[in-house]
Amino acid sequence: MKKFSLLVMMVCFAVVLAACGTNPAKETNSSNKETVKEEPKELTMKHQLGETTVKVNPKKVVVFDFGILDSLDKLNIEVTGVPQANIPPYLSKFEDDKYVNVGSLKEPDFEKINEIGPDLIIISARQQEAYKELSEIAPTIYLGVDPSKYMESFTDNMETIGKLFEKEKEIAKELESIDQSIKQLKEKATADEKNSLVVLANDGNISAFGPGSRFGLIHDVFGFKAVDENIEISRHGQSVSFEYVIEKDPEYLFVIDRGAVVGGQSSAKQIIENSLIKNTTAYKNNHIIYLDPNYWYLSGGGLVSVPEMIKEIEKGIE
Repeated sequence: MKKFSLLVMMVCFAVVLAACGTNPAKETNSSNKETVKEEPKELTMKHQLGETTVKVNPKKVVVFDFGILDSLDKLNIEVTGVPQANIPPYLSKFEDDKYVNVGSLKEPDFEKINEIGPDLIIISARQQEAYKELSEIAPTIYLGVDPSKYMESFTDNMETIGKLFEKEKEIAKELESIDQSIKQLKEKATADEKNSLVVLANDGNISAFGPGSRFGLIHDVFGFKAVDENIEISRHGQSVSFEYVIEKDPEYLFVIDRGAVVGGQSSAKQIIENSLIKNTTAYKNNHIIYLDPNYWYLSGGGLVSVPEMIKEIEKGIE
């Protein structure tokens, strides 16, 4: 009996020793497989201001471009911080307190951005001078539209968004739809063969934009013949007089009202439809087309704004 008891004790002791020798790292789950934590994927993105390495699907995103903001919103991608001054009405949801106000389009609030600790900051032309300082806070990429190659740069920007947030299929579908809309508009514009002029109205003054300019896609992409091929290319346009407009006598006059979105006092209609402009062919044929500055001046280059811009032009020439 004593021998049997001793044998049982020896067996139990051996079992305990075997248990102590088990590797706990391999028992972290029921399948006895080790759990390995994967590091987030990274992409190095080339852009106009340099190269930036960004984690795929960044969580805390600060956006300074309203066109990019409307694109992210359409794709149901959340953002953390936005400049809340002058937000277009169609993006008014971003005025909510759930979003951090990171300053204005021209003056980023570096302290607020630091507090967020973003994974990604997206900027465009209005913030390019702050690129270095913003890059010291977090990975920063420039996704502004290049007016000299509008659709090419717009497409590149959207494909960059697709890669960063793994939305390539959704982006491809949206771009295909936009391309079809442009094709239809261009067919109408070229068949019409009427010349056109694009002007920005701002508190009593007007400036003209031609091919290759900020609003040059009306000519370069949509196919409207420019009444003047030699307009100076600049971000703010070439300052012109009402006599200039009469001299060129455009058949279509496209007008963007800057004052309406930056707190101006007078409307574009008051500025444009004066006794001089009433002598133009555009006025006589009811072809003065007022474009929504929220899309054209504040937030061009987005998955929402670009289709709306196309619709406005198409409706104006019907």
